[in-house]
Amino acid sequence: MDDNQRAISRLHRVNRTVKEMIRDRKYGVSDEEIEISLDQFTHDHAPGGILDRATLNFQAQNEAGEKIYVYYSDNEKKTGVGIAPIRRILTVLDEQKISRGLFIYDGKLTSAAAKALSSVKAEMGIDVEAFQEAELLVNITKHELVPEHAVLMPDEKKALLAKYRLKDTQLPRIQLADPVARYYGLKRGQVVKITRPSETAGRYVSYRLAL
Repeated sequence: MDDNQRAISRLHRVNRTVKEMIRDRKYGVSDEEIEISLDQFTHDHAPGGILDRATLNFQAQNEAGEKIYVYYSDNEKKTGVGIAPIRRILTVLDEQKISRGLFIYDGKLTSAAAKALSSVKAEMGIDVEAFQEAELLVNITKHELVPEHAVLMPDEKKALLAKYRLKDTQLPRIQLADPVARYYGLKRGQVVKITRPSETAGRYVSYRLAL
């Protein structure tokens, strides 16, 4: 397998994890999109054996009508991923009135790009999450040591707190930088239900507040 074929195979794995992530966040993604074979992926995104990352970009919508846009950076400067691809995803999000995006990149971000990403929410009201391709080669939620996570809807959170007569700040915490929290795109104040197997009870359920 040559370097180009390895790159295609690598992006095939990344694409699968991204599509699973988007579906797990309750956006519309079909099984066919997730289960695409390497041959079909190559046909669709690497015609003639030349990988075209731009063809991987897509948007999805949830039941509330909210959209998310996924953008694969094609910037390959030796100094890292610069500001140009950041501007491109922001242009798409702004023009299409989409307030949430995923920025997928290879290598590392330059300091200017990292600063731009951290400021767009305050300046434009757009939330862009950045993931390195290397982080997405496997779906961490499928690892045998990672318990089942489920993000509570606002009404479910309210019912939980009322049932146990708690304030949300009394719940154990999960950091926003936690890999599983990043996978689900948790925001401050959201609560996640964690279900673990238990030898005595069959399963053990706990809740954590994202902070």
